[in-house]
Amino acid sequence: MRRLIDRTFLRTGAGLALLALTAIVVLWALVAALRPLPGRDLVMATGAPGSEYARVGELYREVLARDGVRLHLVPSTGALDNARMLKDPASGVQAAFVQGGATEESDQRYLYSLGTLFYEELWVFCRCPESTVPLRSWQGWRVSIGPEGSATHRLALKMLELNGVDPGQLQLVSIPPEPSAQALLDKNLDAVLMLTGWNSPAVQQLLHAPGITLLGFPSADAYVALDPDLSKVVLPMGVLDFGANRPPQDLPLIASKASLAVRQDTHPALQFLLLRAAMELHSHPAIFQRPGEFPAPEAIDLALSKEAREFYRAGPTFLERSLPFWLAELVQRLLILIVPLAGIVYPLWSLAPKLYYWHLRRRLTPMYRQLRAIEHQLLTSTPAARSELLRRLDELEQSARNLPMPGLLTDSTYNLWAKIQEVRARMPGIREKATPAGSSSS
Repeated sequence: MRRLIDRTFLRTGAGLALLALTAIVVLWALVAALRPLPGRDLVMATGAPGSEYARVGELYREVLARDGVRLHLVPSTGALDNARMLKDPASGVQAAFVQGGATEESDQRYLYSLGTLFYEELWVFCRCPESTVPLRSWQGWRVSIGPEGSATHRLALKMLELNGVDPGQLQLVSIPPEPSAQALLDKNLDAVLMLTGWNSPAVQQLLHAPGITLLGFPSADAYVALDPDLSKVVLPMGVLDFGANRPPQDLPLIASKASLAVRQDTHPALQFLLLRAAMELHSHPAIFQRPGEFPAPEAIDLALSKEAREFYRAGPTFLERSLPFWLAELVQRLLILIVPLAGIVYPLWSLAPKLYYWHLRRRLTPMYRQLRAIEHQLLTSTPAARSELLRRLDELEQSARNLPMPGLLTDSTYNLWAKIQEVRARMPGIREKATPAGSSSS
């Protein structure tokens, strides 16, 4: 049985070149397979204390801790501040909650989206008897519109502009949700706007506080038509207190969808963990969302990352479901590399020696042609011309002996030499030369 690797071939120039090429390919594969594995620390920007972002960030920290990842939460003033930190490499922030309009078109060079996660409703609470007080009647009111850098602040100013309200006619303050709620309860404010989720402690506190009215948006459809980043949701009649029928009718609200954004250099394995956590935390039904509605592969402002597209298309792989995330990442790399390695190395080692030996055998072909010509001429030549032909036969024999051939082709060179001796022996009056020692190459 032929050896898997011909050692004689390895001692040739072609064999050494093939060894060098194989070493380069294997080294490239090792570098690709052993590039930095995902770290065990991840930094996420959330929001102000008491906000929905801050509450959800804590849930993400608990889920990722099961995989041994330490999630470090960085408080912020809101979505705009999150986007600012996410774009700044010096901040160390790798992931953050953002909303439509919080990022710019140029941010797509640095950031990816992992999809939308949940609705954030715009809650407008006031000390007023009616649930449909028009904003134009707020002249002189003390109103909290959220801290600067928050999505609440941006959307509140936009709402005032759409309703033709001059901000200078109001006493605007920029404070976070929880202090705003307390200030409203203490009668230090007349109204509060906050863009946050149903489960926000500040929202729940004000929804059940006596003397506080939640304002609806009868023109919610118009707001959505003017701003595609917004959505319309409905707070059902009686959902706050069924016995007291609070609210007394369905209350339309406007909402924005929160997205999870990451820096483009965030490790794919960490992106997968965030996506898996999002599926666990946000796929359940809630007051404003259907089961399975979130997380959703919606690219609002930012394009979905490759990992997010694959996750929403096919879900976790078998390895990701069965192994710790860092081990699944390593095994997947090795499996991906086996195919190109086999596709490159195997053809090299199976075809290269064959091509090399084929090339060497071609060097014997002209010598056989010359031998046939000499044989034909010797049989038909005159004694006077035979001496010159025998000299050419001797030179051909010497060339055959000196022809370097690797081990697998030794038989071919020996057969050529034997054929020369056979031709010599068939000539009349010619005595066959003795086979010299070591005439065949090895």
